[in-house]
Amino acid sequence: MGPLGWFIRAPGSPYRILKRRNQIHMDGMNPLYDLAAVEVGQQFYWHIGDYEAHGQVLITSSFVLTVLLVFAFVSTRKLETVPESGQNLAEFILEFIKDLAKTQVGEEDYKAWVPYLGTLFLFIFVSNWSGALVPWRLIELPNGELGAPTSDINTTVALALMTSISYFYAGLRKKGLGYFSRYVEPTPILLPINILEDFTKPLSLSFRLFGNVLADELVVAVLTSLVPLVIPIPMMLLGLFAGAIQALIFATLAGAYIGEAVEDHH
Repeated sequence: MGPLGWFIRAPGSPYRILKRRNQIHMDGMNPLYDLAAVEVGQQFYWHIGDYEAHGQVLITSSFVLTVLLVFAFVSTRKLETVPESGQNLAEFILEFIKDLAKTQVGEEDYKAWVPYLGTLFLFIFVSNWSGALVPWRLIELPNGELGAPTSDINTTVALALMTSISYFYAGLRKKGLGYFSRYVEPTPILLPINILEDFTKPLSLSFRLFGNVLADELVVAVLTSLVPLVIPIPMMLLGLFAGAIQALIFATLAGAYIGEAVEDHH
C-alpha cells in the first residue's frame, strides 16, 4: 500500500503542520507495519555513522547554551560587593530560582535542587525567546528550518524524562526503597493509579511545553504571511510573555514533583 498523506499549509507559510504516512510492507506471509510516521514540518538530519541526529535542534540548542554560558561568564567575571548591571541581574535570577525551589521542594531539601531547577528554567526561557526574537528563518537549510529548540518534541520529552529521573532519584536518595511505599498509600487499591501517574507526569510536561511553543510559532507564521506589518507584532509580544510563563510552569512543576518525592508522609 502506497503512502497516504495530507498536509495543512497556511498561505505562504513554510510550515508543514501534519504529515502522516501509513505503509504496509509484505514479506512472504509476514506483514510489517510502518505506522506512527507522524512529523511536524520537515527535518534536517545529520548522519553520524549509522545514526541520524536532528541538526536543527542541535544547532539552536548549542546557540541557547552558548548564550547562557556567555551570560554566566560575563556576569560573574568581576564580582563586586555592590552588584551592578550583569551581576545584579544574575543575583536577581538566582534569588528567584531559590525562592521557587524553596517553595516547591521545601526548606530542608531545596538547596541541592537549585542548580537543576535553575538550569531548566533558563534553558526553556532562552529557548522560547530565541524562537521569537532570533530571525532563524533567514538561515536556509537543505530541509526544514530553524526555530526554538522547545518547538521540537524530542527536546521537551528529554526535559520531561530528566525531571522524572530526578524525582525518582530524590525520593530514593532520601528514603531508600521505602520510597516505593507511597504507591500503596493510603490504600493498596490505588496502586495502579499511582503507577499510571508516573507515566502521565512526563507526558503532560512534554506535550504542554511542545504544544504551546509550536502553536505560538505557527500563529505568528500564519499572521505574518497574511498581514505582515501590524498584527504579528502584538502576537510576538504575547509569544514572549507565553514563553516566559511556560518556562516558569515547567520549572515549578518539576520542583513540585521533586518536593512530593522527598516529603515525609505521616
